[in-house]
Amino acid sequence: MVNCCGLLTANKEPVPLKSVEVELQVRDHVATVVSTLNYENKEDKPLEAVFVFPLPGDAAVCHFSATIGQTQIVAEVKEKQQAREEYDDALSSGQQAFLLEESVQSPDIFSLSVGSLPPGESASIRLEYVTELAVQADDGLRFCLPAVLNPRYQPLESGGSEGASVQVTSVPASLVPYSLSFSARVSSPHPVSKVESNCSLDPLQYLNTEQTQATVKLAAGHKFDRDVEVLIYYKDAHQPTAVVEAGQASAKPGSLMGDPVMMLSLYPEFPQAVMSSMASCGEFVFLLDRSGSMDCAMNNSKRDQTRIGSARDTLLLLLKSLPMGCYFNIYSFGSSYEHIFPKSVEYSQETMEEALKKVTDMEANLGGTEILKPLQHIYSQPCIPNQPRQVFVFTDGEVENTKEVINLVKKNSGSHRCFSFGIGEGASSALINGLAKEGGGHAQFITGADRMQPKVMQSLRFALQPAVVDISVTWDLPKGVSVAVLSPPITTIFQSQRSLVYAQLSGQSSEAAEGCVTVKYSLAGHPSQNQLHFSLTPAQDTGLTVHRLAARTLIRSLEMEERESRREQDGGVKKVVELSVQSGVSSVFTAFIAVNKGDSEAIKGPLLRRNVPTPRMMDCAMRSVSSMVSCSAPRAMYIRTARSRAAPQETIMRSAKVFHRWETDKISGEPTKMSAPPPQPESIRNASYECFVGSLDLEESCSLKQPPRDPLLQLVSLQKASGCWVLDPALAAALGKTSEEVESTKPASVNQEVWATILALIWLHGFKMDAQEEWELLAMKAASWLRAQNAPCVTECVEAGNALLGCNVQKDALGL
Repeated sequence: MVNCCGLLTANKEPVPLKSVEVELQVRDHVATVVSTLNYENKEDKPLEAVFVFPLPGDAAVCHFSATIGQTQIVAEVKEKQQAREEYDDALSSGQQAFLLEESVQSPDIFSLSVGSLPPGESASIRLEYVTELAVQADDGLRFCLPAVLNPRYQPLESGGSEGASVQVTSVPASLVPYSLSFSARVSSPHPVSKVESNCSLDPLQYLNTEQTQATVKLAAGHKFDRDVEVLIYYKDAHQPTAVVEAGQASAKPGSLMGDPVMMLSLYPEFPQAVMSSMASCGEFVFLLDRSGSMDCAMNNSKRDQTRIGSARDTLLLLLKSLPMGCYFNIYSFGSSYEHIFPKSVEYSQETMEEALKKVTDMEANLGGTEILKPLQHIYSQPCIPNQPRQVFVFTDGEVENTKEVINLVKKNSGSHRCFSFGIGEGASSALINGLAKEGGGHAQFITGADRMQPKVMQSLRFALQPAVVDISVTWDLPKGVSVAVLSPPITTIFQSQRSLVYAQLSGQSSEAAEGCVTVKYSLAGHPSQNQLHFSLTPAQDTGLTVHRLAARTLIRSLEMEERESRREQDGGVKKVVELSVQSGVSSVFTAFIAVNKGDSEAIKGPLLRRNVPTPRMMDCAMRSVSSMVSCSAPRAMYIRTARSRAAPQETIMRSAKVFHRWETDKISGEPTKMSAPPPQPESIRNASYECFVGSLDLEESCSLKQPPRDPLLQLVSLQKASGCWVLDPALAAALGKTSEEVESTKPASVNQEVWATILALIWLHGFKMDAQEEWELLAMKAASWLRAQNAPCVTECVEAGNALLGCNVQKDALGL
């Protein structure tokens, strides 16, 4: 009989993991993260505990150790199969062993095995990794601690090789039986202006008068209901920098770890004259995730808008902001995929209206998350001459074949740019960042209270910027010093966005020596360059952070090359293993292994396996599972189908709530209180109920009470593809006026469309400046249309519009 004391899962199974403690140390734009996992076996038999958990996709795991009592065992990096065999051998001989592996399919998932933990014994596992911090649109540096691991969808026909698939044991975040504590220390040459988070933080504590060092931690009572996102803001930061780090004294000179390594952080500045002009061409392909998990709330709130709802609103803004003369198409995917047009079509009023009509009906009802096939179809379409292809991918990132998808994007990187958006908690950073990095685009994450629209519109501005071509990096170093660049070539540069370059330095130079790096490129036909002078004197107190990040960069490049060529016999894997072992940084072909070879007695008796549950979003509880089994009738369909049969509202709600109770019983592990599922409309009677479990109130989650539409989106929806508005009752209502008020105040010499468009622009500038990022591009299109009309009395129109709407917007502010 199992002893059920201690921590328990919802199924009353003991959990040996008691707590997770995370310490974040940020130096400028690089983070070192130390996670301590505390285990205790409260059962009467020895345990093997297996924990599958997420890490940032670009993390370089560089330390793994275990402490049992007073004994510390530091793990070594070894070839993966060898490490697994040593682990198995240790367990079979009664020794304690610890194994840390990276997933074959996705570099942001790790598996930790704690083997032969004796009854009554405790163990403390220390895991350390380093990672770069991405620059956000508002110049904040983003760190994300993924607390949530959603089940990853694996295409049915993919099969997968042995060890390719990680089995995730997950429970709703509210049922996770262990605690999380998190603290951060930030230091920089620049003052720290603020630190923000999607979670509640204690007040920021400054450690010096210059405010260049500070600490912060999670407020007490933090729940496992979201990833922990931290945004760090410096004053006057994001200038080009270069850091030189001394090599490891014990490493061989000439090796990566033995030589100095440099990290360059470049922020090219473009001429304002070039940046003020937006491209008027391009093929814009929007790829929208419609898997079941997209029906989750954006902000983990019962009352918040769903991911699919936010995506629909975002597509409205995107379609209104496209320039006349471009081409576009919209794809959506789940277990299958759909497209609005057989091939990309020219942007016009007719095609825009047709697309918006279909976007309005899009629901999260396509099952799983098979992103590979629609991408393959997009790339199979011939490019349109003189229309650069720009692909926008919207997904909550719950896929398992991450590397296969990223590899496909890389193969087609010469024909397009890829902009990616990770929606909601648990989105795979490896997938979202990988799509953008290999596709020469930009990645954005939309979590917590973030609105999707401003982030997506910023990426559209990037896509409309003139493309930077002919990029080259040249070095000017002292005599006797040579450089080997470890990073892949820079393929894209955006205004105010950072490019990181790692390089290994060889040879000798004086301590006062300096070097120079020059980035040259062509922008809109104009050659340009940025230079950075730097000291070759190694920085102090950096440890081996730069070396490990450089090793991670090189390892990822080699893994990608090996995957492309499948040349395992050609030494591709061997190179990765050698570099991983030499640098102590994890890879897909290696693992960390630690074995307690002390004098303690062999542990006897069969091991009990305990899968440590990972938190998942409660709101999404089994919607991801519904994706995995490719179900096609979520609860919302039940409601819609019942409605279509004119069932009384009371009957619909009663049945829906019974349905919800049945689902809740299923996920909690409690014996169901019902002998049979609730009655259903006939057309979906055979759907699998295993698919549909969640915690949202049915009346809200199924949108039985529709919230009023956002006034901004109401106004935007009325704009024509050309950029103008039409003077009609719908516009008057959106402006908060009657048709008579709007028509009677129109200057006599001005036509109705000009008057309507000026009124819309005044309303946007007068009442929605806080959302300017969302409507700026469509307003520019409107102003361009107005200028082309050569309309008389524009000044008189602006004055009359201000009087009508109660605003004080200047004509120049409207772009007129």
